[in-house]
Amino acid sequence: MKRRGNFASKGFTLIEMMIVIVVIAILVGMLLPSFRGTQDEASEQRARSEMRTLATAIESYYIHNSNALPANLTALITATPRIVSTVPDDPFRAGTNDYTYAVSANGVYYVVYSYGHDRAADIAGIANAGTMTLAVGGALAEDIFVTNGTGT
Repeated sequence: MKRRGNFASKGFTLIEMMIVIVVIAILVGMLLPSFRGTQDEASEQRARSEMRTLATAIESYYIHNSNALPANLTALITATPRIVSTVPDDPFRAGTNDYTYAVSANGVYYVVYSYGHDRAADIAGIANAGTMTLAVGGALAEDIFVTNGTGT
């Protein structure tokens, strides 16, 4: 029987494997925050697009319903003629939550808004003059909105 005196080991040692795993973990840790920013940008673009569609639907409802704004967004689904088939969800709110919709007390102005990146509502409603009313400590820079008012 021949005995091998020198045999080469095949494979990686435990230390080499741990170093590779640590390097991969560091790379993933560096890329994750930028991926989250990309997701927020995509959600913002989605919200802006969907709210433009909702604004068009609200204006169409207004024209077809004796110059009256809908009481809520679901009225767009049941309107005759049907304007939209579903009301999209706000991408910045967890679960199945629609965009927030408010009409001024005089029924002239409306605002549809998304919570935005901070995922908290800063807009509280819309005044009779068409200006936004803000929640306590709120700022318009955080929410994404569409309105037929002045937007300030």
